[in-house]
Amino acid sequence: MNLPSHLSTRIQYQHKALVDLIDGLSIEMVRRQVLPGKWSIFENIVHLQTYQHFFISRIKQLLETENPVFERYTAEADPLFLDNCGKTTREIMHDMITVRKEMAAEMLAFPESLFNRTATHPVFGTMTLLQWINFFLLHEAHHLFAIFKLKAALQKAITE
Repeated sequence: MNLPSHLSTRIQYQHKALVDLIDGLSIEMVRRQVLPGKWSIFENIVHLQTYQHFFISRIKQLLETENPVFERYTAEADPLFLDNCGKTTREIMHDMITVRKEMAAEMLAFPESLFNRTATHPVFGTMTLLQWINFFLLHEAHHLFAIFKLKAALQKAITE
């Protein structure tokens, strides 16, 4: 069994929806904080990009260690997130797409014997590699939907 098709398709292509989601938005609009105290579209994008790096490191730990236990991730405590907020959208998107292509290629080549390896999440408990991949993709989809809603709010504000 290779990576199931519902996961392999999403790991290869789901993030590309971001290109369509931000199409037509100016740099200022992408960086505008639409909802006070909530992330802008840009901060959501940076979070997806930096969390992708963090997730890769977790998968490496899962593959190298017997059932590692992970702390809860918070972007605000991640120096990469804070540093990358100073980069351009283009730089962040380029890194995200490049790293995802490499990550997906590796995951698609994982032998079946790895899929039952586990790691423990502080909220969701012990999960297999397949469950971790699904968790990553669901988390990403949540932020893509948040970006979709932020864009709609921006466009509504412009027309009012």
